[in-house]
Amino acid sequence: MAKVVECVPNISEGRDKHIIEQCANAAAAVDGCTLLDVDPGADTNRTVITLAGEPEAVLEGAFQLIAMSHKLIDMRKHTGEHPRAGATDVCPFVPVSDMTMDECVELAKRLGKRVGDELDVPVYLYEFAASKEEWRNLAVVRKGEYEALPKKMSDPEWKPDFGPHEMRPKFGAIHISARKFLIAYNINLNSTYARLAKDIALKIREQGSLLRDRKRQIVRNEKGKGKKVPGLFKACKAAGWYLADYHVAQVTMNLTDPDVTLPHQVFETVRDLARDMGTRVTGSEIVGLIPLQAMLEAGTYYLRKQGRSLALHEREIVQIAIQSMGLNEISEFDMDKKIVEYAIADKGGAPLANMTLVEFNDELASESPAPGGGSVAALVGSLAASLAAMVGNLTHGKFEYEDAWDEVEAAGIKGQELKARLLHAIDADTDAFNAVMAANRLPDKTEDQAAAKAKAVDDANKTATLIPFSVCEDSLAIYDLIDVVAAKGNPNSVSDAGVAAFCANTAVHGAALNVRINLPGIADTAWADEKRAQVKAMTDEADKRLQQVRAQVDKVLSEQRKKAEADNDD
Repeated sequence: MAKVVECVPNISEGRDKHIIEQCANAAAAVDGCTLLDVDPGADTNRTVITLAGEPEAVLEGAFQLIAMSHKLIDMRKHTGEHPRAGATDVCPFVPVSDMTMDECVELAKRLGKRVGDELDVPVYLYEFAASKEEWRNLAVVRKGEYEALPKKMSDPEWKPDFGPHEMRPKFGAIHISARKFLIAYNINLNSTYARLAKDIALKIREQGSLLRDRKRQIVRNEKGKGKKVPGLFKACKAAGWYLADYHVAQVTMNLTDPDVTLPHQVFETVRDLARDMGTRVTGSEIVGLIPLQAMLEAGTYYLRKQGRSLALHEREIVQIAIQSMGLNEISEFDMDKKIVEYAIADKGGAPLANMTLVEFNDELASESPAPGGGSVAALVGSLAASLAAMVGNLTHGKFEYEDAWDEVEAAGIKGQELKARLLHAIDADTDAFNAVMAANRLPDKTEDQAAAKAKAVDDANKTATLIPFSVCEDSLAIYDLIDVVAAKGNPNSVSDAGVAAFCANTAVHGAALNVRINLPGIADTAWADEKRAQVKAMTDEADKRLQQVRAQVDKVLSEQRKKAEADNDD
């Protein structure tokens, strides 16, 4: 999975659309930095901008946005209800996929140094990036806001982490951090009475509430201090209100740490609390975006509750989560827009894997050399993995095969993973071929050009070798799954397991041919010889495994025939 980071700069301008657009567009112009959302507020005179993508692109996008705010926003003229101290006031990095908090801290520090050096403004780090424990809290670092900066700039205790310890009246100061992903989540009740939503919010929020008696009077201890009831969920800030536009009472919350509390967990608890209060939950909504993992965990939870196999396609699992939590009740939950990883995906990507069967075959049969055998080997491998997963899913949940449920489900889950990798390889193989062709077209008239071309060609050939090599490995691994479903799966689908075995064998051999054809163009002959030997071993193993599966399939089919003959005799 590719690394994905989110960045949420807040600029101190919420009224001038021209300034807001220029700041947002400065980030969006960076290749690989996707602009996910722009949320201006006129009263607060502040705009929250959400960026996401691979780390280096988002880092560059954030800097360009800050630089544009430095150019366009004058804090000496700023008024607004929201606390603020700079033209870009805060700029947190948030890990989304395959990113650690430490990596986000490093991004925050790199951005802070660059902003301080190149834009010559004070930079303070907070939350996980904070250089002082007391600066972890943004409210502490920003205390006094813009108006307090002149005093801070003369106090050694307030020396910024980066940039000058001097007042910059036009820009002010910026606060950069790394923090957890915040999920804004609302749960709807079949009521217009806001008090019900407020009471539920008090019960679930981490802060808890004051204990009250039946007359709603605060219960106090012997010292006259109100007794507290702890909240049910950590990392949960919640309130209740009436949403007039939709005529529903809502429990509205910010879940500040997805590693601690997830939406589906709160949803289930609120359903129980609502029922006890004589109302019920009708649905819920995600405000803004949500990480894919949070949706997959929700879908997995509900599939488990239903006793269903988890060996489903990723988007099927997400759809289960959407339906189970009623995320479409108020407005459509479009997973391609609401899930961070899907929202930043290259919509023009995977052109081969996204084609219809007819389109792919037409393209394959054209005079273009790519796609070719490498892409077809990957496709056939993905079909083998899909068939193995299918047999597992046709076995799981049927009580006559209950003893095999765990094994066939694990095989199906692995099959879905291999299928996804092999589908990706369909385009990766074609892209690698095109890269080889491009490298061979590089100029080589001078000595430096010739050396650069030779390296580019060698690198491209290695990539074009490693992709089918990985298809070999993944396709061979499918036999571990086929062995399980052929021996313990639903016998009515044993022929599908056999077809999967033949497809896996074709994929291994086909990919091996594409490895071998690229090896003569690689300068490192020892590396090439090693890869040649490895694919030979994999093809031999694939042939052996195919025969084992054939024997198992023939055994099951023979038993079915004998049983049918015996039934006919009766």
